[in-house]
Amino acid sequence: MTDSGSTPVPRGGHGRFVTFEGGEGAGKTTLIRALVTELGQSGREVVVTREPGGTLLGGEIRRLLLSPDQHVEAVAELLLYGADRAQHLGEVVRPALARGAWVLCDRHVDSLVAYQAFGRGLDRVMVEQVNGWATGGLVPDRTLWLDVPVAEGLRRAGRERGPDRLEGAGLAFHERVREGFVVLAGEHASRFRRLDGTRAPGDVLADAKMALADLE
Repeated sequence: MTDSGSTPVPRGGHGRFVTFEGGEGAGKTTLIRALVTELGQSGREVVVTREPGGTLLGGEIRRLLLSPDQHVEAVAELLLYGADRAQHLGEVVRPALARGAWVLCDRHVDSLVAYQAFGRGLDRVMVEQVNGWATGGLVPDRTLWLDVPVAEGLRRAGRERGPDRLEGAGLAFHERVREGFVVLAGEHASRFRRLDGTRAPGDVLADAKMALADLE
């Protein structure tokens, strides 16, 4: 599914939906925190959220999906992510956009394709269908992809908090996930912006601000 084949859902106000993608340890959380400060200085309402886990229901789904002790079949994993996304968009994202807020979301539809289709090897058409059902056609205004070498990202993630179920999936899995993001960035060039996640945090923030400048 490409951007040209998706129909953005009309919304009121001047809300913007910005998603942040990347492999494990890419630095998404650090960048989002910095952008909140920058955007907040202009008086905007900024809503920070994540998938999975941006709602009460999503929090329970996230706990199950990331527990290193939990075995989840690949198709069940796909459907759980879809359920989280449908609830999250209905409960958090759409209402915020309707009132004109900027929504900064840590992971969204592209992670599902990168992790489930490329990483797990599920049929991509099926994965895209789940995304379509869950989003109802809502497309992010911009997607910032923080790209770091896979081994470095896994080192960062493990050093910070210990590996969860996805972080412990192995180097080959995460290399396939990164390749998925490479493919998606090419397919959705008007929406994606690649940021070099190995740069200093201040430099990544400056790059992100440039990547969002046309949404002002």
